[in-house]
Amino acid sequence: MILVTGGAGYIGSHTCIELARAGYEFVVFDNFSNSAPAVLARMEQIIGRPVVWQKGDIRDPAALDKVFAGHPVSAVLHFAGLKAVTESISQPIDYFDNNVHGSIALMGAMARAGCKTLVFSSSATVYGPGQPMPVAEDAPCAVSNPYGRTKLVVEELLSELGRSDSQWRIATLRYFNPTGAHPSALIGESPLGTPSNLMPLVCQVAAGTRPSLQIFGDDYPSHDGTGVRDFVHVMDLAEGHVAALDFLTKNQARIVVNLGTGHGTSVLEVIRTFERVSGQRVPYEIVPRRDADIGISFADVSLARELLGWVAKRDVDEMCRDAWRWQAANRG
Repeated sequence: MILVTGGAGYIGSHTCIELARAGYEFVVFDNFSNSAPAVLARMEQIIGRPVVWQKGDIRDPAALDKVFAGHPVSAVLHFAGLKAVTESISQPIDYFDNNVHGSIALMGAMARAGCKTLVFSSSATVYGPGQPMPVAEDAPCAVSNPYGRTKLVVEELLSELGRSDSQWRIATLRYFNPTGAHPSALIGESPLGTPSNLMPLVCQVAAGTRPSLQIFGDDYPSHDGTGVRDFVHVMDLAEGHVAALDFLTKNQARIVVNLGTGHGTSVLEVIRTFERVSGQRVPYEIVPRRDADIGISFADVSLARELLGWVAKRDVDEMCRDAWRWQAANRG
């Protein structure tokens, strides 16, 4: 059985769907701080069977020990973490407490249970600004915000853990810009408060719940001046996590792998694609850059192809179409 921390969240829930499709049993562990129990019922509709879950916080050793004692957990997919760059700048203590302290508590519980296989949800944010593109896994890390720092600290802890005990099998997945939704429109990205990612904001403007979209800067060294990102469909990411889990079951290894499409798309290109596939207008305004933003970022994905046999299959059209389908089905 696979323990999925943060399994009711955006990426976690979609990965659970892929786990089920691949024949894995799993148990969701979530404190619902940025998700809702209703997601579990929607997951059940998709996979056609009950979802095993336990409410708990990864910073709570007793709750973690309980889930390990109650289920034959052989591996962990670790998604539970705060993830907004801008929010992390104003709330660094919360981010280090949840992301670093929580991960340490999880590693301790895994060690006590004798479970030493872990897939960790990291981020391309660890690369920082100024990297040549596409950025590969051996590029220097130079984080520029507390969120990225917490991810890098956990990566370093996992590296030290692996050095101290060779029985650990660890896949650190640095993914770029997750977007889209499950094609059923039953689950998707539903952040509490103001979204930190582009696509939910685009969808909310298109749905009329926001008057316009703010584009932070139009003077980047891109073909249209707006920031460029490697947007990757959440279902491709979910498949990447299952591929990483499959790899660890067959290999005594510790790996760090990018998950992205391998090419960048500008903010304006996303808006125009969304308008074309949805038929909805997305008004926008240009505002000054944000301090924490990187102008251009996209992945070298050759290692994912080589080690995991994984490539992203869904394009920006599909990302926009699925995101709008989710938004339109869940306006209330």
